[in-house]
Amino acid sequence: MAVKSSDTFPVERMAKLNALSKKLGYEYQNIDYLQRALTHRSVGSRNNERLEFLGDSLVNFMIADVLFHQFDRLPEGDMSRIRAHLVKGDTLAVIGREYNLSDYLVLGPGELKSGGYRRNSIIADAVEAIIASVYEDGGLDVCRDLVTRFYQERLAELDPKNVGKDPKTRLQEWLQSNNQPLPEYSIISVNGAAHAQEFTVSCYVEKLTSKFEATASSRRKAEQLAAEIALEALGEF
Repeated sequence: MAVKSSDTFPVERMAKLNALSKKLGYEYQNIDYLQRALTHRSVGSRNNERLEFLGDSLVNFMIADVLFHQFDRLPEGDMSRIRAHLVKGDTLAVIGREYNLSDYLVLGPGELKSGGYRRNSIIADAVEAIIASVYEDGGLDVCRDLVTRFYQERLAELDPKNVGKDPKTRLQEWLQSNNQPLPEYSIISVNGAAHAQEFTVSCYVEKLTSKFEATASSRRKAEQLAAEIALEALGEF
């Protein structure tokens, strides 16, 4: 796949843009769109923020469209939950890492020094910007093809009953569906200074006659982790 060259970029940069374009499976008519999509605001005014804004709307629309047709009996609330999971920053960052986007990002000196190329938010924004760059360069159909490639395996493996639900909700629903008492959460200890506390909690599941403990920076996070351990013990995680 030969991407049209630009006199704007050095040979090495052009080679990297060509390589990423090949990975994405899309041939840009104007490679400047890809360069812009990869350029963080720390570089200057010509950055990917506007593309990221557009890409956010595009990926929400396209995933909503896929869910609407793939799960024709799924209620609106469940589709909203699943879409939120699929388009959230953490999921987009995972997609970006699958394409090694960190190797292609253009960051300002401060972000380079602080390791911004590893940051989830920066990688996720770049994914959204790339989606918009393909839309601007080639139109809706090729953009949809790109988003489909990004999400194909995730959509094929998707479990609409559980995706996007936190471990506490999943544990409660499993116990209710099996006519079991709800889990009991208790704080075991709170350690550390007020600005850096650690909460250790237990989650008691009567069916297993066991308490599952976890520690995190907040009570809520610790309870989620304890519920996750309980789900694993039940064979449901």
